[in-house]
Amino acid sequence: MNRLLMTLGNGTFYETSYIIPEMASTEIRVKNIMTGVCRSDVDMMVGEFGPLPDNMQGHEGLGEVIEVGKMVYDVQIGDIVATRGEPAYADFYNVRAREYIKVPEAHPRYILEPVACGINAVNQFYYCLKRKDGGRLLLNGSGFLASVAYRTLKINNFNFDITVLGYHNQELFGRDLKSTYEGEYDVIIDLKGDDLYPIANNGILVNCVAKAASKKQEEDLLWRSVMTVRPSPRSPTFHNSMEYAAKWIDEGSLDVDKFWTRAYNRDTEWQQAFADSLNRPENYSRGYIVWQ
Repeated sequence: MNRLLMTLGNGTFYETSYIIPEMASTEIRVKNIMTGVCRSDVDMMVGEFGPLPDNMQGHEGLGEVIEVGKMVYDVQIGDIVATRGEPAYADFYNVRAREYIKVPEAHPRYILEPVACGINAVNQFYYCLKRKDGGRLLLNGSGFLASVAYRTLKINNFNFDITVLGYHNQELFGRDLKSTYEGEYDVIIDLKGDDLYPIANNGILVNCVAKAASKKQEEDLLWRSVMTVRPSPRSPTFHNSMEYAAKWIDEGSLDVDKFWTRAYNRDTEWQQAFADSLNRPENYSRGYIVWQ
């Protein structure tokens, strides 16, 4: 049986079976090795959105290629790939073209989807942000995604005056980490969704959270000609962001090891993986489930 971890939004995940569709000529099939537990999965579990169908459960995958379509030339059987495709909570699943990246080894640092999300928050709108370069930028949040977005700005040699609003990872952000903000900003990258929009006229708001602005806020942003954009793993730029993630990790420009704080055995601990992601015990950052 091909097992699948799935939620219906009733407060828990459960184990069921998943029938893999016939593989397209441009797809690959992977045997699961690791899957990151995303906060969005937990939000879905507790009913804050969705639920998604069974073929979209889990998206932070790392697996071994066990079959390739006849039009696939970039990987071969036995390769290890990071995947953005779903359902990454299944034992085996298909992955579409440009939704996987070959990586050197089966290590949690190569669970690239969440890393690519942080990179894509910047790179999907690279040329828009360049028009504001040298101005003031507020990064709302100081966790995992914020650290990746921050490093992406630095690696790409942006010259923003950056404020990171939060309380975590002082060693990464240095003096840019602040508990309060001052004045208005030309660019805000919002990773928290706190109704925080101290943005200048003609500014850019990169909204990285599912929560929408209120009608009053939307009217204010429109009146002041603020461009509101939303990065997405469905964007064509996301595959490039996964490539950048692998490259920067390999060369040491981006260190993500410390953010994967707990591994959970697929057979005996998978319930605890979702419980910890929801309740966030002390010193917990991100967890992942290990299939083999």
